[in-house]
Order: sequence, then C-alpha cells, then structure tokens
Amino acid sequence: QVQLVESGGGLVQAGGSLRLSCAASGRTFRNYAMGWFRQAPGKEREFVAAIDWSGGSTDYADSMKGRFTISRDNAKNMGYLQMNSLKPEDTAVYYCAAKYTRAVLTTQRAYSYWGQGTQVTVSS
Repeated sequence: QVQLVESGGGLVQAGGSLRLSCAASGRTFRNYAMGWFRQAPGKEREFVAAIDWSGGSTDYADSMKGRFTISRDNAKNMGYLQMNSLKPEDTAVYYCAAKYTRAVLTTQRAYSYWGQGTQVTVSS
C-alpha cells in the first residue's frame, strides 16, 4: 500500500509557474512508477506526465511538452511537477498516481494508487 499526498497548488496568473509535490509513504517509493493527471471542471481526467521508477525515463502529454517537467527524489520519497508558462486552460485538480512497476505509464487504469488532488487555478 502506498499513500500519496499532493501539495503546491494554488492561484497563479497566466504565464506564471507552480511546482506541485507528491509525498509518498507506506512502501519503497523507488520501486514505483509515478504519474500526474488532471481533471478540469466538466471534463474527464487526463494524462499530464509520467516518470519511471529511476527518473531516467519520462513522458508528457503533447500540450504539456516544453512547459511541464516531471521529476522525483527517491531518497525523499517525493515526486514533483514543475509547471511553467501556465495558461487558464491548465486550471484543474492535479493528481499524482503510483504503480509498482519499472515502466513509464500514461494511462489512468494502469495506476494502483492515487492522491486526493490539489487545485491549480490559472487566472487570465
């Protein structure tokens, strides 16, 4: 069992930056792949970014490439999502997820564990 807690969300103006954090506990985090997803009001939850167990491989949704960076610190049991050049359409609840695997996972149903989410609001 892995518990995930997101933090770092908030209100930011368009063009600004935020760094989301995902604190993991309960198991050896370095054995788990991690991903970030988001859900905007009235929309389905969508893939944002993913990283493998070591941090050596990453993947991003096309609209996030070049603006968002996923990373992890296994020594601290932490995952991160650095978000730059934010747009109003990035407004959503952001979730981190984890799965016991060495692969990079981009689909929601592949993940076993989810956090409660953190709200990101980007004003125009």
